[in-house]
Amino acid sequence: MKELSNIPSSKIQRTSKFLKAGAKVSGNYIKHYSKKMFDANISRDELDEDNAEDIYESLSELKGSALKVAQMLSMDKNLLPNAYQDKFAMAQYNAPPLSYPLIVKTFVKYFGQSPDNIYDTFSRKAINAASIGQVHQATLDGKKLAVKIQYPGVRDSIGSDLKMVKPIAAAMFKITASEMEQYMGEVESKLFEETDYSLELQRSIEITELCAHLENIVFPKYHTDLSCEKILVMDWVEGTHLKDWIATDPTQQARNVLGQALWDFYDYQIYDLRQVHADPHPGNFIISPEGQLSVIDFGCVKVIPDDFHEMYFKLMRSDVLQNNENVEELFYELGFLYKDDSTSEKVFFTGIFTELIELLGRPFHHETFDFGDDNYFTHIYEVGDKISKMKEFRNSRYARGNKHGLYVNRTYFGLYNLLNELNAHIVTGEKYLMLA
Repeated sequence: MKELSNIPSSKIQRTSKFLKAGAKVSGNYIKHYSKKMFDANISRDELDEDNAEDIYESLSELKGSALKVAQMLSMDKNLLPNAYQDKFAMAQYNAPPLSYPLIVKTFVKYFGQSPDNIYDTFSRKAINAASIGQVHQATLDGKKLAVKIQYPGVRDSIGSDLKMVKPIAAAMFKITASEMEQYMGEVESKLFEETDYSLELQRSIEITELCAHLENIVFPKYHTDLSCEKILVMDWVEGTHLKDWIATDPTQQARNVLGQALWDFYDYQIYDLRQVHADPHPGNFIISPEGQLSVIDFGCVKVIPDDFHEMYFKLMRSDVLQNNENVEELFYELGFLYKDDSTSEKVFFTGIFTELIELLGRPFHHETFDFGDDNYFTHIYEVGDKISKMKEFRNSRYARGNKHGLYVNRTYFGLYNLLNELNAHIVTGEKYLMLA
């Protein structure tokens, strides 16, 4: 894969990259509709593939928050055509890496010397590269290590990048201005956290120690003496990325074991710790040779406020969701409804949010749940597609929902997608929900 010798860092340089990508997309549309004049049956597949390729190429050169947003979108199978999902998913661990001289500059800036002087061995080429940083393999005193280095300038460009992304996201996903302000603020705060490797180190150690008792899941050891705000070092984890492991066609029993480990990991974080690894994409999970699940990235962690947690997870309970009086009160508290809504607005938003919450909470309402049931996921995607086309959301005076729900919902649907890819049949149930 081609290595990058620099990253556009100034606002003018990064804006120019966005504009060039837009020009390429415009050219693709002209080419598509020119062909369609001669053949009305031509599908959008080639157009989607060309656009996905051009947009991803530009975002890969920009790195940072722009590429991170693309990665986030690839996790939502309801938002984008397959061509975009497949291309943007590469940002999870297969983006173009930076060249070695840029890595040396980062080490010299923070440690005063090159990695060759710190480690016994250090790979000059990245083993994995994602949206915010890339990973090199190193050894020290006979120990194999993973060294994650953040791309230069990523943190400084978050605000300006998101300003450029806002109008694109609003147009593509029909997001209102009020929703955009509410949710982009939450995204921005999380991106700032993800670019603070000292915070990630602290959270990684804390959460992995608290989750160490869980079955069939293991965590690497982190090295504080070798880490800093832009470099994070942990033990190297041997194994296969989750997506590649699934491609080996493992047994149903092996799928169920890993699926249960994933479910228990997230269940415990959300209900006991009230802080959760909020980036459940396949690139963050490695399957060890012994068949255990390894979690390797705690950059994106959502701390769940107690008041939101209590209200939100009450709604997941089947007995509460069926009580209209309780539901209406909780909907007001969570921002699904507003006191000055008209009667028709109250009926509409109560109905659609009740349907959504029932879908999200359905696995909890059964002792076991088959995430290989494609009918369940088809229903989720159909509801999501229906909502994206509803004028009631676009014309609403308010952003509907609570900002804390953005990453909680993303975590759940990301987890559900992983369990669906695993075709896992696991134990779920309402044991935690009944405590809410």
